[in-house]
Amino acid sequence: MGVYLLLAVGATTAITDATAACTAWPVCGDGWTLPTTTDGYVAVGHRLVAFVVGVLVVATAVVGWRRGESRRVRAALGVSVLLYPVQSALGAVVATTGGTIALSALHLVVAMVIFAGLVAALAWTLEARTGDPDDVPDSTATLEPDLPPADDRQPNVPTDPVARAKATAAAYFRLTKPRLMWLLCLVASAAMALAGGPGLDPQTVLATLGGGALSIGASGTFNHVLERDIDRRMNRTSDRPLATDLVPVRNAIAFGVLLAAVSLALFATVNLLAAALGLAAILFYSVVYTLILKPNTVQNTVIGGAAGALPALIGWAAVTGEIGLGGLALATLIFLWTPAHFYNLALAYKDDYERGGFPMMPVVRGETTTRRHILWYLGATFVAAGALAASEALGWVYVLSGVAVSAVFLWAVVRLHYEQTESAAFRAFHASNAYLGVTLLAIVVDTLAI
Repeated sequence: MGVYLLLAVGATTAITDATAACTAWPVCGDGWTLPTTTDGYVAVGHRLVAFVVGVLVVATAVVGWRRGESRRVRAALGVSVLLYPVQSALGAVVATTGGTIALSALHLVVAMVIFAGLVAALAWTLEARTGDPDDVPDSTATLEPDLPPADDRQPNVPTDPVARAKATAAAYFRLTKPRLMWLLCLVASAAMALAGGPGLDPQTVLATLGGGALSIGASGTFNHVLERDIDRRMNRTSDRPLATDLVPVRNAIAFGVLLAAVSLALFATVNLLAAALGLAAILFYSVVYTLILKPNTVQNTVIGGAAGALPALIGWAAVTGEIGLGGLALATLIFLWTPAHFYNLALAYKDDYERGGFPMMPVVRGETTTRRHILWYLGATFVAAGALAASEALGWVYVLSGVAVSAVFLWAVVRLHYEQTESAAFRAFHASNAYLGVTLLAIVVDTLAI
């Protein structure tokens, strides 16, 4: 996390401004003079933290060698240790000469490689200590045609007309998957804030978020329709409105079509690109993910992450009328975060997904492999978030809050490796939600209020 802090801080324009206030090395003035401005102290503080973190990196490598860790762990640590002085030298050149865009980009890339080496060493070490080499499920398990019978349990539906109407309204609301709405609308909000800053048009924001919420509702409704038979086999979904026949299939389809039509109409009032991307999001989640990916490939969660990434492109396109680099960067962050987030839920509901016949990672590859993949994608998510810090619109709020919540997320994932319980999986799942929520809110605050 020390290396990640340096990576994220070093990517911001704030540290670039601070470096310009102290162009000597290792301190300011003639090289040994204390700074006279706040920016100068920020620059010197960054260098001091880099030195302390460098000592920690070396100490980590020494511990790895002394403990006789595996060859790949020692190799990963060796890469990080060897590149650290290179990174420091690049930092000194950038500080004393101002550097170029290419040199600054190289500085950031080397930091990413150092961080990746440490994440790899951590993942392999945790796997060696906590993994089960015999955790290899039967490769034919998810291809078995004789799935368990559907659950015939029915919910208690009120007979009183008013109570029945309330239950029906709640059922339609549940079809829209409201738990997804707030997070995906926050993704679109962050993209709009990143693209437009304080000058955002309120009408554009309202139309985009309204269209986004309804498109998520339509996608969720179609998902309920298409999975209603499988939902009856799974404990966590057996009480869904269509699985219990509380809402007729015909009505649910009409409801989903209505939501999709209003959603696209709202997007069209913004621009046609936003409407096209909104339609793509509905079709991708409802058809590509639900019908093709989820029941047929272990990579369903990874590829399906595109559904969660599309709101970033929609938000950016709503403001700019195009798919820009900032929108793609935020979409990449969401795409990489999705497996690190959802694999925790897949671990908690492993038996249920197997009962439903879904080839989720823990069912097909085992829990040990799944935990390793969570850490891989977590590291990739952090790198993407660090790269996003290079945006001129982002500063200290994004960096410091992001690093703090990243540490919590990493801690929860490490504890998952050791505890290997359902509660630990849910803890990591909620930590992933907190990570993305805080990161996106920080983007909104940094771009609109700071």
